Order: sequence, then C-alpha cells, then structure tokens
Amino acid sequence: SRDCSGARVLLKLRSGGDCRRGMTTPAMTIAALDSAALRDLAAHQQNGAAADVLEVLRAAAAEKGVGLDAEALPAALDAQLSALPSSQRAAFCIPKKRTMPTDPKVANLDDDSVYLVGNSLGLQPRKTREYVNAELDSWSELGVNGHFSGRKTEWLAIDELVMDGTAAVVGALPSEVANMNSLTMNLHLLLISFYRPKGSRTKILYEADAFGSDFFAFESQVRLHGLDPAEALVPVKARDGSDETLRTEDIVKAIKEAGDSLAVVCFGTVQYYTGQYFDVEAITAAAHSVGAAAIWDCAHAVGNVDLKLHDWGVDGACWCSYKYLNAGPGGIGGFFVHEKHHGKNLNLLAGWWGQKKSTRFNMSHIWQPEEGASAWRLSNPPVLQTVSLLASLELFGKSSMAELRGRSLLLTGYLELLLQQGPLSDFPDMLSILTPSEPRARGCQLSIKFATSKSSEETFAGLERRGIVVDHRKPNVIRVSPAPLYSTFMDVFLFVRALGEALREIGEAPPAKRAKA
Repeated sequence: SRDCSGARVLLKLRSGGDCRRGMTTPAMTIAALDSAALRDLAAHQQNGAAADVLEVLRAAAAEKGVGLDAEALPAALDAQLSALPSSQRAAFCIPKKRTMPTDPKVANLDDDSVYLVGNSLGLQPRKTREYVNAELDSWSELGVNGHFSGRKTEWLAIDELVMDGTAAVVGALPSEVANMNSLTMNLHLLLISFYRPKGSRTKILYEADAFGSDFFAFESQVRLHGLDPAEALVPVKARDGSDETLRTEDIVKAIKEAGDSLAVVCFGTVQYYTGQYFDVEAITAAAHSVGAAAIWDCAHAVGNVDLKLHDWGVDGACWCSYKYLNAGPGGIGGFFVHEKHHGKNLNLLAGWWGQKKSTRFNMSHIWQPEEGASAWRLSNPPVLQTVSLLASLELFGKSSMAELRGRSLLLTGYLELLLQQGPLSDFPDMLSILTPSEPRARGCQLSIKFATSKSSEETFAGLERRGIVVDHRKPNVIRVSPAPLYSTFMDVFLFVRALGEALREIGEAPPAKRAKA
C-alpha cells in the first residue's frame, strides 16, 4: 500500500524490520521522528542510502493525506521536530521583515523574515548580548583585573570555555583544537607547518575554483619559498561538459598522478559556490598514500555537516565561526592539528600564547610550547568574540552533530523536492541546481544556477522584496541554506513559494504558465 511504501524507511530506522504486505504501521508516523530517528537517518545517509530522505518526506505527506507541496506538510513536520534538541530556533534572534528591504505591498512587515543564508552569516543567539555585556561590565568594573577574575571565567583562560564545544562540533579531541585568529591566518599557519617543499616534493593540489582567499594563501606561500606558482600549484578541474562539481575518483586520480611531487592537498570541505561536500576521508587517505599532508578549509562545513576530523586522519584544518557557528561577523577562527603531529617539532610561527600557561608570564626566552594545537596560538584570544562563540556552542551542545545532520538532510531534501515540483518544472530552461543531488555529497546548501546573470539578479531582488534572505553569487547563482539549528520546514516552503512568484514577476514564465498563475 502507499502508506506501507512511504513508511518503509521509518520502519527500517526504528525497528530494523521490513515492510510486509498488509501490515499496519501505527508507530511509523511523523511522531516517530525523534532524535534517535534523525541520528539513524544521518547514519544511513553516510552509508549511501540516498532514498531514505525522500521516503521519510513522502511517508509524512501520505500520513497527512496531502501532496508534498501542501502547506500542511511543513506545519506538521515543524510541530514535531521543533520540540527536539536539534531545533533551537527560539534561542535565536530572527530578524523581522520590516528590518529587511521588504516591500509592504507583497509581504507583511510584522512577519519573521525567511532567513536562509547561514552559509554567509549565522543568526545571533539570544544569549550573545548577555554574554558580551557581562564581559563589558567586567571591563568597566574590574579593568585589568578582569584577566584574573572575569564574569564567566578569568580572561586569561577565556578560550578554554570553548575548546570542548569546538572539539565536539568538528569531531576532534580537545587537545587538537584552538580558537584563534581568522580563517586565512590559520590557513597560513597550517601551510607553514605542513608545506615544506624539498627536492621534487613542492606542489599543492587544490580545487580549481577554490575560494579566492585560499588561493591567495597557496600562491603567496609558494612564492615565500622562492617557487613559481605556475609550476607548484596543481588545480583540479571538473570534467569538460555538463559536470560543474568534482568527482572523488578524479581528485584521487590527480593525487596519484602527482605522486611524490605533492607536498600538500588542500580543499574546502564544503565548496562555497556549488555546495558540494567532498569525501574528506577518501581524499585524505589518497594524499597520505603519496606522502602528502591533507589540510581542509572547513568554513562551510563546521556546524553544517557531521565532521570526524580526528577519525579521518586529517592533518590540519581551519574554519571561521561566523557562518553556521553563529559567532557573529568577523568571529574568531578555528584551528585543528591532529594529535599524531603533537610534540613532533613541526615548524610553526611562535607567540607567547603558545607558551606553557605555567611559565607564560615569566617572560623567558626559552620556548616551552603548550601541548597540542594550543602551541600554535600567537596572542591572547579576543574576549568578546570568544564569548559570542560560547553562546552558540552551548546551543550545539544541547544536541549532537549526528542529530543535526539528520534534521538537515530532511530540510534540504524537502527544499530540493519542492524546487523540482515547482520552479524547476515551471522554468526548465531558466534555472537548475548546481549542488549534487546525493544527500551525502552536500551539506544544507543548495546552489541554484540561472541561465543569465540578469534573471538571477532580478529574481534575487524579487525575493528580497518578499522578506526572503538568501545570497547572490556572481555571475548567476543564488545560494539557499536552511541551517538546521534554526531554519524550519515552513521557511523552506515559503522560500519556494516566493521564488515562484519572483520568477513569474520578472516575466520569464512561458505564456501558458503565466496564464495559469
């Protein structure tokens, strides 16, 4: 029956059974979507069960007796899933449409905006203001003594408040992480330690369409060693033709072909433009097989996907905290060095905050580094940025990255289904989805590519008028990212409805579709 077919995945997830003809499944309802079911869904997806996400959504629609594009479906899913610890929307400040460039003729200014741009800047946790103000009060009341008796903790140890939470989010040991600097600065620090060209081993292999700042880091590091970037940098490009994302087998092949000329392999874990989630474990293993180090830029991955940096054997990683980690604009950067490199006298740029805490203020000129990633710290951490990060990490700590990943799979799967049934069907020659359709090959972001730059810009403007907050990347891509910690299924529904309206508004619809609208 339709109900049995739709509920098959839930039955598998929750009981390990099969969906036999004629059996009833009263427990396999929307109410069965609890924390354990989300964790199971994430595990199934990681093992390649791509159909699970679609089956869960179809089962939910069948239970409600509605289509996937009916407003009753997101309402029902939100009613169930908003009670789980992986949904912390109430703990965030959601901007109202009136604070956005919204047109009151097409939107209610008193409504919450539809905020789907956590890939660029995460929302502010409600605790952030309290935590920042507390440290401002410490500064005003204690002055320099705040270093030894701050509100949350003494400022000298302020970054210790976020080490455990950071480690949990990236799948690391606390000793493997540090919170410091900014992303590109931390990438430079990693390259200084792991990019040590010698003899024929001089090359850095990277994605051809890497984020500009990463490329500038690669190029400048090569030049610092007196080498020619044209010879030392090895970009991996997508296959000619229809491919716009990279295939794991092509990346591994490029690594094997470069062989012992490779010093470092460095990729963005989730590609900022396409939203592709690379196979970190396979690519890291391939780098190690030819004697190269594997470094990962996790800017678009941390707080988005369930990272296992330690288990995957990643050598080094860095990230920012203002996207999915919600630490605020320009938030403090993150840093990872695997424990296998601790105490191995890697080259690094030293500073006094990398010195052992017990001797740091002796001002000795004898280098006695901290254990682990803390040895790479240069200066004392910015207190206000650190407690901003703490406010968000406390919310992540109420759940797990596995549960958040399961929730994210459903949100982005629902987004893809609605796009396929609506705008992609109505405007097949105008837009397409760049991001891989396979759930395990993407995070929460879908990148929508338009046929022309003009149509993408006009559609983006139409979305803005309706209080929809996404972002536009030149020349012709709109990125949409339902962040699992605070985005809802209704957000997704309202976005797709507004997208259809914006597309019809700019007059791109075929005549028959315009007449129907």
